[in-house]
Amino acid sequence: MKINWGTAIVIAFGLFMTFILYFVFKVQSDSKYSNDLVVEEYYKHDSHFGDEMTRVQNAHDLKLKPTIVTMKDGVKITFPNTFESKNIKGEVLMYRPSNKKLDFNTAISLTNSELLIPQKKLIKGRWDVNMEWQYNGQQYLTKEVVYIN
Repeated sequence: MKINWGTAIVIAFGLFMTFILYFVFKVQSDSKYSNDLVVEEYYKHDSHFGDEMTRVQNAHDLKLKPTIVTMKDGVKITFPNTFESKNIKGEVLMYRPSNKKLDFNTAISLTNSELLIPQKKLIKGRWDVNMEWQYNGQQYLTKEVVYIN
């Protein structure tokens, strides 16, 4: 049986579509491939984007800013000594882009103007640190990316 070029193109196209559909179904049905949204209610989240940018700008405008550093003990957040620790309220979201199940919140509870997030709560890799806090009625948002080794 001889196959002309038109039949060969149709067969190749059909095989390509089968190949692509196989991988689409494999990824959608296998639980190890996560295709969750970054934020569950992204429309609601985006409607508050202007407020978020205002808080980021407030944090950027500070002369002395909180610092976020990684250490062998964990992630240390240090506020400048000019801030009174008892007047700082808020929380730190540790966001893991690769696995939403590892995300967690920690309330800001300072000891000597510092907050330590222990190493045992963190696994190696990239973490996005989103610190929402307020001081003397002013709201701030500090965002930083840290890598745990």
